[in-house]
Amino acid sequence: MNITVVGLGYVGLSNAVLLAQHNNVRALEIVRAKVDLINQGQSPIKDREIEDFLANGKLQLEATIDKDYAYGHQPEFVVVAAPTDYDDENDQFNTEALESALEDALSYSPEATIIIKSTIPVGYTKRINEKYQTDRIIFSPEFLREGKALYDNLHPSRIIVGEVSERAQKFAELMKEGAVDPSVDILLMPSTEAEAVKLFSNTYLALRVSYFNELDTYAESKGLDTKSIIDGVSLDPRIGDYYNNPSFGYGGYCLPKDTKQMLANYKDVPNNLIRAIVDSNVTRKEFISSQILKQEPKDVGIHRLTMKTDSDNFRQAAIFDIMKQIRAEGVEVVIYEPTIKEETFEGYRVVNDLATFKSITSSILANRISEDIQDVSHKVYTRDVYNNN
Repeated sequence: MNITVVGLGYVGLSNAVLLAQHNNVRALEIVRAKVDLINQGQSPIKDREIEDFLANGKLQLEATIDKDYAYGHQPEFVVVAAPTDYDDENDQFNTEALESALEDALSYSPEATIIIKSTIPVGYTKRINEKYQTDRIIFSPEFLREGKALYDNLHPSRIIVGEVSERAQKFAELMKEGAVDPSVDILLMPSTEAEAVKLFSNTYLALRVSYFNELDTYAESKGLDTKSIIDGVSLDPRIGDYYNNPSFGYGGYCLPKDTKQMLANYKDVPNNLIRAIVDSNVTRKEFISSQILKQEPKDVGIHRLTMKTDSDNFRQAAIFDIMKQIRAEGVEVVIYEPTIKEETFEGYRVVNDLATFKSITSSILANRISEDIQDVSHKVYTRDVYNNN
């Protein structure tokens, strides 16, 4: 089957690779450097499975910056994975890039079914079909982790398509065909409910992060052992011993914007918990900053802006707000982040010689502990209890 994928970030590239195992996929991307790498069998993002499949997999995948070529093979499905950053001023997702891509797909492929893989507000698919006077746009949510995007598509928790129809079932079967796990559940449902599933899922994950972070805040404030408490709590099978490692706060591309959008969707609906999740993350970062400032450090080193191991992405990382709060108190902040080649980043000094970084900083913040700073553990502040993400 001929398929076009638009946008080659984590979601788009993982979908393109998954589908290209059994279909002819052309992938459209505006950044030529990404296109060149992919066509050379190299991944532009850090993801072990994507790297392996591009280098060694037998994929029918071509990346291009040419719209005519991307749509020129008359695709039956167009998968759109354009970014939808959160606009704080308008209190909603910015869907301009998505709508531009949808307009192209409607124009270039007038017979194709268009699948939105971007995260969108509840009710968006219905509105956008009405806006363009079509019924060809369907939403299908993704449930992927940065650095594990293709793995999570190969081993999906579920496949959801926001329409109850033969074409929705057909697309779901394409996703299932590329997966390793044959028993995955397929759920077909109306588009608005599918949109709600995506936002409620990520909001619950943010709730879980916030819960264990607040548990840790209590334990540290009272001089208690966080690990003992979490171990005892997590052995209850209704709670589970997973996704419970304290952090500096939830961050990344998805959780901050999705929780804000969820809260915006609740503006005319009674709620306490949804707002508390967003507020809790702000409070946690303020608490971490205060704990550092109590030590009256001469300077503070930030060991990695990437808040997760095996990730090269630090969009919306929780550490940024902490850095701002520390610097606002007159304390110098120095960054160690090997993915940054410049000597400064957003006004902060960057020192990417690790030995120099460790020697010149009096205090080091590390969201996750790694072996390369074990020798200076006496000046490392972290809330990493289990040494995992």
